[in-house]
Amino acid sequence: MKKISACIVSYNGAEEVIKAVASLQQHTKDCELTVYLVDNASPDGTGEQLKQLAAPNVKVICLPHNVGFGKGHNQVLPFLDSEYHFVLNPDIFIDNNVLPAICNWMDAHKEVVMATPKLLFPDGRIQVLPKRKPNILGLAARQGVPGLQKFGDRYAMLDCDLSKPTPIEFCTGSFFCMRTEVFQQIGGFDEAYFMYVEDADITQKARQKGLVYYLPQFTAYHAWHRAPNKSLKPFFQQLGSMVRYFNKWGWKLGC
Repeated sequence: MKKISACIVSYNGAEEVIKAVASLQQHTKDCELTVYLVDNASPDGTGEQLKQLAAPNVKVICLPHNVGFGKGHNQVLPFLDSEYHFVLNPDIFIDNNVLPAICNWMDAHKEVVMATPKLLFPDGRIQVLPKRKPNILGLAARQGVPGLQKFGDRYAMLDCDLSKPTPIEFCTGSFFCMRTEVFQQIGGFDEAYFMYVEDADITQKARQKGLVYYLPQFTAYHAWHRAPNKSLKPFFQQLGSMVRYFNKWGWKLGC
């Protein structure tokens, strides 16, 4: 039986994590699934609530302080003995056997090391998530800078037929599957990113090992909460992450 692992990193919002775990347990069949829940020292007591979910196939790790998204996910690296590992957001839920389905597809496509399904809003609308490799104008367009729509559209691969399996250069951190041995070989996420752009970075690391694919024949739901920023801190965090990314992978104006 195929061994699959999945990790969710939380910061507040226990109810949503509990919903995600329940959907994984209910709809994941014909495999040996282990779910890791890593709580980033949530001030609302989420960690204590998640401890109630602990079971042989649900492991809970409560961290003493908030280490960020990527480093939170990396906490499980020493424990993984699966064939495939999923990185999931807390606001993900499924209604079908999508995890083993993706793994079975990757079994048949050995050149693919990382993949993501089509993600839907809870009302069924498709989310535009597969992208080309980040570039300055594409990222600026996604931030709402006027006059750059054509760069944003190309960055978001709107000129491609995304109704079929398609190789991509930027895989969303909201929901992806990676061969566990590859996840371990590349050391998981670059922990220098606290949040923002770490998914673009890990995609480039994965692409050094094989192909990354968007698989629209498989679906999951993503609430995609985007609360309005009430301070400049997130802006500067994102800016710093972008600078780190481009310094590491090369500065590119557009695509």
